[in-house]
Amino acid sequence: MHSVRMVSLDRIGSVGALIAAIAAPCCFPLFAAVGTAAGLGALGHYEGVILYLFQGFAVLTLAGLALSYRRHRDPAPLIVGTLGCANLAYHFYFEFSLPALYGGLLGLIAAALWNYVSTRRGHQPVLQSTVTCPHCGHKSEETMPTNACVFFYDCPACNIRLKPRAGDCCVFCSYGSVPCPPIQTGESHCA
Repeated sequence: MHSVRMVSLDRIGSVGALIAAIAAPCCFPLFAAVGTAAGLGALGHYEGVILYLFQGFAVLTLAGLALSYRRHRDPAPLIVGTLGCANLAYHFYFEFSLPALYGGLLGLIAAALWNYVSTRRGHQPVLQSTVTCPHCGHKSEETMPTNACVFFYDCPACNIRLKPRAGDCCVFCSYGSVPCPPIQTGESHCA
């Protein structure tokens, strides 16, 4: 069964970066009270390591945004995330700048949230899927309907009638290169 829900690296990275920022009160003084209240003040001795973790989470966020762009083709979150990472790189490698530091962190968080909202907003699903016959291996490019499931598919090469595998809702989810449109948009099955 194809799974359209992939791990959201951008959300993991942005949450990790925020937690690392809260755990590093020397570099993020605005978060000092939050970090102390959350019991992260004891991590102050490891601030150098935490700052490397912060940078790693920022790169993870950017990688997740790039992967999401390849899938959904919405460039705005990737642009915001890239600008956020550029601000962080400016702060860490060129000149100490709290506006660049906080702007970069907020940019990454905003990009991850924007990406989450834009992927949930119901982008148009991919309608082309290549069906591969499990009996003869023939591949056929097909257009999926948006208003119905395809429970049966006759292979044009060997004339075998394909049915969905157990747990799949249609032949595209079982044998297609792209799952059916309802699964792509987050529904549990097609109509």
